[in-house]
Amino acid sequence: QVQLVESGGGLAQAGGSLRLSCVASGRTFSTYPMAWFRQAPGKEREFVGVIAWSTGSTSYADSVKGRFTISRDNAKNTVYLQMNSLKVEDTAVYYCSYKRSIAISTSPNDYDYWGQGTQVTVSS
Repeated sequence: QVQLVESGGGLAQAGGSLRLSCVASGRTFSTYPMAWFRQAPGKEREFVGVIAWSTGSTSYADSVKGRFTISRDNAKNTVYLQMNSLKVEDTAVYYCSYKRSIAISTSPNDYDYWGQGTQVTVSS
């Protein structure tokens, strides 16, 4: 089993920044990717970005590219989502997720483990 715990959400003004953290515990493997998704009220869960644990390579949704950055600290089993230049439309519950295979995916259906989510609210 894998446990994921997010933290760092909260309220920010448009143009501001927040950093989310996701600590993984349990049977994680360094070669498998971890991703961030978000879900706004009344909307489907959408891909934000993904990082490969071992190589650190990343991929982002077009809506956040250039503003959000994913990084990881392997020693702490922690993945971060640095969010800059926040927009009101970034308001959502943010989830980290982990999949038990090496292929990168942007579909939430391909991920096996999820954190509880952390609320991010951006005001104008």
